[in-house]
Amino acid sequence: MFFIMCAQVSVLLAGLWILCTWGELADGAGVSIVGGKKIKAHSKPWMASIQVNKTHICGGFLIQDQWVLTAAYCKEICKRLDLASVLLGGHSLKDEKNTIRLEIKRCETPPTFNVKTNVDDIMLVKLKDKVKVKKEKVKPVKLPTKYKDVPPKTKCQVIGWGYTDPKVKMPSDVLRGVDVAIIGHDDCTRLYNNKRVITEDMLCAGNKKPPHDTCTGDQGGPLECKKNVVGLVSGRTGCGDPKKPGVYTYLSKRHMSWIDEIIKGQSHNTFGIND
Repeated sequence: MFFIMCAQVSVLLAGLWILCTWGELADGAGVSIVGGKKIKAHSKPWMASIQVNKTHICGGFLIQDQWVLTAAYCKEICKRLDLASVLLGGHSLKDEKNTIRLEIKRCETPPTFNVKTNVDDIMLVKLKDKVKVKKEKVKPVKLPTKYKDVPPKTKCQVIGWGYTDPKVKMPSDVLRGVDVAIIGHDDCTRLYNNKRVITEDMLCAGNKKPPHDTCTGDQGGPLECKKNVVGLVSGRTGCGDPKKPGVYTYLSKRHMSWIDEIIKGQSHNTFGIND
């Protein structure tokens, strides 16, 4: 029924089919922050809200003056770049004062991305224009330069505008964060009853106090450990279930090499408006 309704909308309202497609995808993803708290306004000047028709779809973060990093799970937005945009410098999504809205030039995803396993769930979004970071209250985040394992029990924070209640399917108006702790790969795999493989390019983190977790709309948002961004929210199932902790794309040496190659133009897998 939902699919039929979406098809009808696509016929009647040109271009809005992307919202229907995303609605199906996001509901299946199950990753705003549930049980978290509001983040101090403008304390994360690199946060990005990736939107379709000015509606928040995914999180992300500015890593260079023309590049935003997010999850490949969010690549549906790139099928209609004429409807997509990135909002930078925001705190309340209802108040765009002192924010920057930029159009998207193209999206880049690894050819190895697997939507079912979340392997290589990472995407680069190139903006049409460069952000004048010195003049704006926006600046890129520093990415890792050293690649050390993040030990289990490391305290971290994940940030986003996603659902605050999985039963009320609306993104949070203000930016929120929740505390989580890293869970070892083997322990995480056991929690998923060995039905999910946690690779060396992923991180697993959760909070034993339910419901404290990420939720739909947080995909692509940053995972910070000891004030360093070490990963990003990946697409997955469940909101606030301590028995199914969050799985994150780790900014491993392999992923950072891919990012460098794309930005330097050495190789790419473009997912753009004509795909």
